[in-house]
Amino acid sequence: MSTTTDTTTRNISITLRVWRQAGADAPGKFVEYQAKDLNPNMSFLEMLDVVNNDLERAGEDPIAFAHDCREGICGTCSLVINGKPHGPHRLVATCQTYMRNFNDGDTVTIEPFRARPFPVVKDLIIDRSAFDKIQQAGGFISVRTGAAQDANALPVSKKNADLAMDAAACIGCGACVAACKNASAMLFVAAKVSQYSLLPQGQPERARRVLAMVDKMDELGFGNCTNQYECSAACPKGISQDFIARLNREYFKATLSATFSPVSAG
Repeated sequence: MSTTTDTTTRNISITLRVWRQAGADAPGKFVEYQAKDLNPNMSFLEMLDVVNNDLERAGEDPIAFAHDCREGICGTCSLVINGKPHGPHRLVATCQTYMRNFNDGDTVTIEPFRARPFPVVKDLIIDRSAFDKIQQAGGFISVRTGAAQDANALPVSKKNADLAMDAAACIGCGACVAACKNASAMLFVAAKVSQYSLLPQGQPERARRVLAMVDKMDELGFGNCTNQYECSAACPKGISQDFIARLNREYFKATLSATFSPVSAG
């Protein structure tokens, strides 16, 4: 007796509750749209493209959302989907979320990342330039560049090299801020501080860098960490909360150094 396997893909239809807001100073509200006959294998952003095509054909304003690489690299696609930054699954960005993660007839709520330092530009687009300002406060490294150095000129232990690479995986999407009840940017700052402090090239400005970046984070209005680790759980790159402990140690040592240095004492 022969058997056959049904390989057909059944399309689904869902109801979208989308946050619509004309600008940072304009009032916003949720608006419902019907997204019909969707291929479950399309990505979440492709679904929004389909909905926007229907809106444009109807003469309505399309939903504004940010995107770029659509490969989980840039973090531009950041959305809160059903209350979770980037959607229902861990270690993926919004663009790596697929419609097969939802059921036919579901109601899906989409909104921007919520944090005072991330003002809404329009609809689902936020301004994350606060992260750029924190990185700019960290400045540069003074190790001279030029011709390639010998591979053993700046030896790095494998442990530190691996940790630095783990920290450098941060794509600056802001999911950590959106997931935190305090809108803390500690995980982001910890990753950016650690990727340099673990390597020889980052040593000359090590103390100055962490003091400047933490001060800028506070100045921009991000909240404090209360060690509940929603940030790490929401991070699409799985940045560990252990880096926050490393950031605290770096900041404490830099503060002591600045307090008791001959320059400050004089």
